[in-house]
Amino acid sequence: MEQHNLLPLLTVNEIEISYRNKIPYQERIPVTHSATAYRILRATWDETKLELLEQFKILLLDRQNHCLAISDIATGGMAACIVDPKVVFVTALKANAAGIILAHNHPSANLQPSPQDLALTRKLFLSGKLLDIAVLDHLIVTDRGYYSFVDEGCMPC
Repeated sequence: MEQHNLLPLLTVNEIEISYRNKIPYQERIPVTHSATAYRILRATWDETKLELLEQFKILLLDRQNHCLAISDIATGGMAACIVDPKVVFVTALKANAAGIILAHNHPSANLQPSPQDLALTRKLFLSGKLLDIAVLDHLIVTDRGYYSFVDEGCMPC
């Protein structure tokens, strides 16, 4: 009778990790410049939200910096967006990404990074180092242009 009461304690979920990329390597877009990342982001960004709500996305890249996918990480309000690093890196790990490019928009169209943008970039950069996932750049996206942390010398070392 006591053994029957232990069964719920011994029941656990199993986790299986699998990965399959449906896009052939030859069709993946190489991302070697911030301008290429910006074009990919702008082509996929919801135009109705670009100047309304702050959103955070990541480009997932393979070892040769070919784009595997783009993922929406968080949507906030008009002035802020809360980004959970766990969501960023679980997404990158699930996609088997070797590197990521961070991106978010400023609904105000101001391209200058805020102190919060700089702090988040540093936090994600250091987290990526721990997981061996390179955080290659962070773009601030608007409908008129972009700001690249790498191009402007603002990426952590």
